[in-house]
Amino acid sequence: MGAAHSQEDLEICTSDEEEYEEYEERRDGQEESEDEDKFEDSRDDTLAPSPSSGGRLPKPPPSSLDDVDAKLKSLKLKYTPPPSTQNSARLFRYINGNTPKAKWITAEKFAAYSFVKTSQVNEEDDDDKNQDSENEWWVLKVGGKIREKVSEEMQLKAYKDQRRVDFVARGVWALKFATAEGFAAITNSYNSCLFENNHGVELNEASKAKIFGKDFIGWANPEAADDSMWEDADDILLKSPQSATPLRDAQDLTEAFEEATSEGIHSLALGALDNSFLVGDSGIQVFKNMRQGIQGKGVFVNFEAGYGKAHSAHRKALLMRAETNMLLMSPMSQNRGIHQLDIETGKVISEWKFEKDGVDISMSDITNDGKGAQLDPSASTFLGLDNNRLCRWDMRDRYGMVQDLAAASAPVLNWAQGHQFSRGTNFQCFATTGDGSIVVGSLDGKIRLYSSNTMRQAKTAFPGLGAPVTHVDATFDGKWIVGTTDTYLIVICTLFTDKAGKTKTGFEGRMGNKIAAPRLLKLRPLDAHLAGSNKKFRNAQFSWVTEDGKQERHVVATVGKFSVIWNFQQVKNGSHECYHEQEGLKKCYCYKIVLRNESIVDSRFMNDNFAISGSPEAPLVIATPMKVSSFSLSSKR
Repeated sequence: MGAAHSQEDLEICTSDEEEYEEYEERRDGQEESEDEDKFEDSRDDTLAPSPSSGGRLPKPPPSSLDDVDAKLKSLKLKYTPPPSTQNSARLFRYINGNTPKAKWITAEKFAAYSFVKTSQVNEEDDDDKNQDSENEWWVLKVGGKIREKVSEEMQLKAYKDQRRVDFVARGVWALKFATAEGFAAITNSYNSCLFENNHGVELNEASKAKIFGKDFIGWANPEAADDSMWEDADDILLKSPQSATPLRDAQDLTEAFEEATSEGIHSLALGALDNSFLVGDSGIQVFKNMRQGIQGKGVFVNFEAGYGKAHSAHRKALLMRAETNMLLMSPMSQNRGIHQLDIETGKVISEWKFEKDGVDISMSDITNDGKGAQLDPSASTFLGLDNNRLCRWDMRDRYGMVQDLAAASAPVLNWAQGHQFSRGTNFQCFATTGDGSIVVGSLDGKIRLYSSNTMRQAKTAFPGLGAPVTHVDATFDGKWIVGTTDTYLIVICTLFTDKAGKTKTGFEGRMGNKIAAPRLLKLRPLDAHLAGSNKKFRNAQFSWVTEDGKQERHVVATVGKFSVIWNFQQVKNGSHECYHEQEGLKKCYCYKIVLRNESIVDSRFMNDNFAISGSPEAPLVIATPMKVSSFSLSSKR
């Protein structure tokens, strides 16, 4: 399957609109009639008889409310009072997915919704008075069809002009309101419940100040934030009125190569020079880098006997020393050590251990010293990360001896620099900029910036939005950060102006309180539902540049069977159409999707050196367990 556009925002069809309006008119007429009847029945029985009554007095009302109650009970009717107009809407369901027969159908013409605090999402009884409040969360109930925990997984998207909200709840649904007040009520309630579910406290100014801190007022109240830093002077193209044109209308993805692989792929290591590599169970497949993508060379480097088991299910493959060496870190290693592979000979030349002060330690991730460090032929250091450690390792033997693999003991990496934090950091992922500055994402959602000179204390620490950060990336110049969570991407501007009026990044100094609000990249509810069983975002990253002065143009991430691409210039443009009439943090829903027929292992843009003339970007490489494909991004003419 080739490239595919994302689903457009499908409006409720005209026939449904007309039927809905007729229904509303009929309902309003019924309410007026009911009000009149009720008014007549409530008159005092001492009034004079009317001519039309034939001289008969109105039937006197029951003597008491007790009599009314008794008569209703004797009828044994099951009666549910009608919902209030503001808390009700017409409920639609989207059917037939991504097919020509896809459409919205009416699920309930008059559906009441409510937000209920409970500890059982699927529990039908709303009597939660005796439950432990610490284990409760807000749930959205709509009619008799929907009961869903309020979370980012709902992917709720509001359409103010249509008075409509779309969301995912074991299907794709839409609530359409008759009034603007009804629409505003559900969006405000949803945001309050989401905040409380994410942070464990009610939404108010005090709780926002406590969670985000005084320096991040823009994160708590985006409407009051200074977005001027997003319109950075070096992004000249933002001055063009065409910059707000959606990506899907301006550029095409053309599949150049697709090749089957001989075994399951675990990781993708793109090179900036001649070759790229796919790492599998028993070895590495070598691909030639071309301006249209990567193409197999028919070369397969088998792991040596005895190393296959240790290399299976590789967590990370890291190119080094002008891409002649590769570091392989596997979760199967006893203490999560690494193997150093000489690509030219296909031999594992070293098996390194992580150790500090004579004690074995673990590493959960490794990365290069900088964005272009893999091109350095003499590089011998790399960075390591664990839950509470951030450090630099040196592969040079401190005794100047060449390792003999036949020896019983493995060499120990030299702890060259770093810090072991006492507690509370919950590091999950990290990445580097062109100059070696480091960005670290955490389980609590915080994103920390460290300079290349010190790892002991973060220069800037951005607060979390309520979701763990599982992957991070930075632009070459360090001005922009993208963090991955399961349900959205968060893009952060690190620029600020210091007291001397000089513009810096958060890697270089403390940003103070003039920090721009972040922007979120999200899927539309329908696309989130169609992404496949594994619907979590993974590995969002910028396109790849390794030279000063060049700018990253796109952000790519994987989610299930989708590779999702955002035009980064549009994301930065505050006048972009996605941001019109939005409240809260700006959210960009304008993207392009590439659909594969199986879950994607990784999606990455090749180095900018492989961008051909007339193309705004280098090719995109997408790896699935059994195939690898290359796509060229070209402008329409």
